[in-house]
Amino acid sequence: MSSKGGTALSRRSYRLASDADNPKVTGIVNEKLLSDYLQHVFPASGKQGPASAAYRKSLTFQDLGAHLEKLLAEDNVTEDSRDQIEGCLGPLTVVLDHSSGFEGLLFVDDDLLGVIGHSNFSSIRATTCVYKGKWVYEVLVSSQGLMQIGWCTLNCRFNQEEGVGDTPDSYAYDGNRVRKWNVTTTNYGKEEKLVERDSGTWQIQGDPTILVTLAHIFNHFAPLMCKVYLVEDVLMNFLLSILEGGGSVDEHPLIQQLLDLFWLLMEDHEVNECLKQLMMSLLRAYRFSPIIPDLGFQIHYLRLTTAILRHEKSRKYLITFDVLRSVVFFYIKTPLRVKEAGLDELIPTTWWPTRFDKEGKDERDTCEETAEERLRRRAYERGCHRLKKRIEVVEELQVQILRLMLNNKDKGTGEASRYIFLNKFRKFLQENASNRGNPTVLCPPEYMVCFIHRLITAIRSYWDEGKRKSPGSISSEDAYVPPQLFYNGKVDYFDLQRLGGLLSHLKKTLKDDLAAKANIIIDPAEIQASSMDDLDEDEETGAAQRPSGAVAMGGALARPSWLSSPTLGRANRFLSTAAVSLMTPRRPLAPPEKVKVRTLAVEQRTEEDIEGSHGNDGLLLGRPLEEPDQPITEKSLLEILDGVVMMYNLSVHQQLGKMVVVSDDVHEYAVALKDTEEKIARCPSRRLDILEELQKSQKVFAEKLNHLSRRLAWINATIYSKEKMLDVYWLLRVCIRTIEHSDSTGSLFAFMPEFYLNVAMNSYSALKNYFSPSNCMEELPGYEETLTQLAAILAKHFADPRIVGTDIKDSLMQALASYVCYPQSLRAVERIPEEQRMAMMRNLLAPYEQRPWAQTNWILVRLWRGCGFGYRYTRLPHLLKTKPEDANLPSLQKPCPSLLLQRHMAELLSQDKDMAASFLNSVLNQLNWAFSEFIGMIQEIQQAAERPERNFVDTRQLKVCATCFDLSVSLLRVLEMTITLVPEIFLDWTRPSAELLLRRLAQLLNQVLNRVTAERNLFDRVVNLRLPGLESVDHYPILVAVTGILVRILVDSDKHGISRAASVLLSDPCFQLRSIQYLLGEGDAGATSADQKHFSLHTCNVFPSQPTSEDDLCPICYAHSISAIFKPCSHKSCKACINQHLMNNKDCFFCKATITGVDDYTKPASS
Repeated sequence: MSSKGGTALSRRSYRLASDADNPKVTGIVNEKLLSDYLQHVFPASGKQGPASAAYRKSLTFQDLGAHLEKLLAEDNVTEDSRDQIEGCLGPLTVVLDHSSGFEGLLFVDDDLLGVIGHSNFSSIRATTCVYKGKWVYEVLVSSQGLMQIGWCTLNCRFNQEEGVGDTPDSYAYDGNRVRKWNVTTTNYGKEEKLVERDSGTWQIQGDPTILVTLAHIFNHFAPLMCKVYLVEDVLMNFLLSILEGGGSVDEHPLIQQLLDLFWLLMEDHEVNECLKQLMMSLLRAYRFSPIIPDLGFQIHYLRLTTAILRHEKSRKYLITFDVLRSVVFFYIKTPLRVKEAGLDELIPTTWWPTRFDKEGKDERDTCEETAEERLRRRAYERGCHRLKKRIEVVEELQVQILRLMLNNKDKGTGEASRYIFLNKFRKFLQENASNRGNPTVLCPPEYMVCFIHRLITAIRSYWDEGKRKSPGSISSEDAYVPPQLFYNGKVDYFDLQRLGGLLSHLKKTLKDDLAAKANIIIDPAEIQASSMDDLDEDEETGAAQRPSGAVAMGGALARPSWLSSPTLGRANRFLSTAAVSLMTPRRPLAPPEKVKVRTLAVEQRTEEDIEGSHGNDGLLLGRPLEEPDQPITEKSLLEILDGVVMMYNLSVHQQLGKMVVVSDDVHEYAVALKDTEEKIARCPSRRLDILEELQKSQKVFAEKLNHLSRRLAWINATIYSKEKMLDVYWLLRVCIRTIEHSDSTGSLFAFMPEFYLNVAMNSYSALKNYFSPSNCMEELPGYEETLTQLAAILAKHFADPRIVGTDIKDSLMQALASYVCYPQSLRAVERIPEEQRMAMMRNLLAPYEQRPWAQTNWILVRLWRGCGFGYRYTRLPHLLKTKPEDANLPSLQKPCPSLLLQRHMAELLSQDKDMAASFLNSVLNQLNWAFSEFIGMIQEIQQAAERPERNFVDTRQLKVCATCFDLSVSLLRVLEMTITLVPEIFLDWTRPSAELLLRRLAQLLNQVLNRVTAERNLFDRVVNLRLPGLESVDHYPILVAVTGILVRILVDSDKHGISRAASVLLSDPCFQLRSIQYLLGEGDAGATSADQKHFSLHTCNVFPSQPTSEDDLCPICYAHSISAIFKPCSHKSCKACINQHLMNNKDCFFCKATITGVDDYTKPASS
């Protein structure tokens, strides 16, 4: 027993209990080594000669009692001391050792029971030693000050800087500071497994001499524990051997006891280094271990990781160490070689789709399967199920690891694990968000995908546990992130953009709304200080945008420089350093009580900063009036959920899209295999050479499909399974509810980060495109309701003035445009409240000049497609014989017009005359611009094609030319839609601007007809070139759109309307009757054969015939029919290939002869 500093009076020691009945504890130690250690700890009397050491009797724990009695007898101990109590060495009356057991300047009483320290860190021992049993000591402290009283070993040495508790061989208790000491200090009250102390009682479990022996062993062993090669080769294998017996991790407490010994007998820095090397060794072993069918290696390493993390102190250090590296534990790598992974044994039978529709899509109708196909498919599904069950074992262990990291009940040794993990997790997100342009420092996306699924599972389990304990809170099914997190400064969003723009700008413009709605007041001095960094940018960009009253600006305006300012990070971090105050609204007549809230950096936050305390809402500071006063869950889970949404936006969605390529490869090889089998069936028996080559191709395709189908089974189990789909669906619903709650706050909605809207749109896209056809989105619970909620968000916010970011506004418009292309999602748009539908249509009909109008115009076209003249096609008729690049594109979906939304459009245009006039004038202006640009570009293309020298046409120019043509057609369709739904806008001249609109319309229609229908005109020549990139440029789409308008105003109107329209059309200076005749095909009887090839509605073949055989296809692209023959060599190809080739080269594809001319080719009828 020892004490340090101050004044203390020791009293007699009392025996409380005896451990005579306890079993002896021995370790597996070399007998000679154990004897040497015990002889060293309890040396024999110095009277024996040096030679006696070599002949002394071997000493064990069983002989230790007799050895000690012999030593006491040799020292001529008094008769009273020989009769002392078992487990104690020394006199029965305990006094202070004033002869040799002290350090520093001390005054000791005459009775050796009292001591006063007169120097810094004075220390003194007592004259007793205990080694077994339970003992209690009593000390009377007669002065104030810092004092440490405890126990030490014989080897413990004190000095002026270190006293009892400051060395590894001593323990002490400080009643003044209520802390215990053993080199480091912790709060009093922790129960040690090897040494437990409570109210001054020390209980030594087992034989204390073992502990003393282990202390000496670890004294030499600890430095070796920091060597990476020893940790990986010896320690890790030893720990793995403990778990080899199987069973749960809880059935192997030896690992916990070993870790207890590490922290007890080694220096903290040594334990930290040892654990660090052990964890790195486990990471390497897990990451690079081979994939075997039962995933045994991965399971083994994860079990050991779980066992280590069950140790509280070790877990907290490892979480602090590095979360980024630990993400490796949650990854299940995809095997590149199927045979090495044993998948051919686990899935012996493979299967792939063999039936496809006209567009090349897989037909999932199992009714037409043959018996053999059905057996193969079922056997393949059973193999996939076996693989999934084995993968689920690994995933369950990964979730257990995360649950240990998210434990918030282990507060005995300081901050709980969850809050350490949360701060490190936030730092991990910051590093990945800030270094997106530097992939070398990012967490790989494939790791992120697995990590997010395990994290969602762990969050939901803790969330539901909290729900069971607190029935008033919401369940994980209704989870969302409260809007307070976006503006109260408790969560740092780094450089990520807010919906309303720059954060410092939002704080200045919305400070009154923050005070009124959220009871948050911002210190003006802090606002001024935080905005100094952006002063230069504000001067350059002029007046700042106000999100509460801003209008969506068009694409012609430059994006404000502050949206990509290099100081964006500093400005966004302003809220983390600004002083915010909380107003108490209970006393409206008195001045509001202000409570200063200090927000720490991410790595410095504590549990109180996150969860809050009395009078402090923590992360939920500043609840708006619109937010329900209902407990949600533990606030730390809310921030982790916010991080999960951010993580999906950073890289998870992109990775989900990349992994679909395996499914696409299976589809392509299956189509190729089926095509090869059909060719084998048609191959003439006399052509054995062709048959042999086809059979080789068939074998190659089949082997590739066997490999890919097994690999696809692994990917479906790890990435696209039903459970993973439910995780993404849950994340979608979280984002939808979060957006709805934030939207209810009014202008404070501008504080929401953009990634919530991005995740809502992208997760829906992933569910629809990536998880099918293995899993169907329609089977998800609450699918229809979720679809409607997302439709309401898109309809409301695509033109929301509170959103100022150009990129996010474009994304919202593109998402809405894609939404109206599919029947199910379009029906969801029709199910939203009528008020929201009318508001959406009003935004779509806003004038086109001051906003990006192409997307909104395309939305209107999709609402009309299927109702216009000649507008019921999925693909353009002249492109039907070519294979689409992606049959899943929204533009290639079957027409699904919305009569309900058309009716809303008609109501708005008929009731609001000013809006109708401004909208149609803007459409006519954009049509004039788009068609003029198109004509100018095709003139340049034609001039380049006619030059004899080699000419290069930029592919971007071809793409822009095709875009201008598509815009012209879509604008004509919107005009057709408008004049069909509300003809009085043009024909009722009592309305203002009606006559002017009709004259402008007639002028543009005549210009289009004259340009497109003139004989041997520029348009004809460019169309006949069939250049790649200009496939959509053809007579049909633009002329049928013009015809639809003419039919509506000249045929389907009333008598007065027809006369007015005809008079305006005929009186236009650009009108040419020949264009109408050419369009209708009249007067073709006397035309030459070349002239008859011009387009007309009379001769138009909407569904051109397909090539009858492969010999009729172009040998260059195998997509178009042969339509051109070269001079003088007579080789053939399609017009698209030869025209593109002649732009850069005049030599024949096949014989390299110089091509002097190209004629049209038509296959003879006799062939």
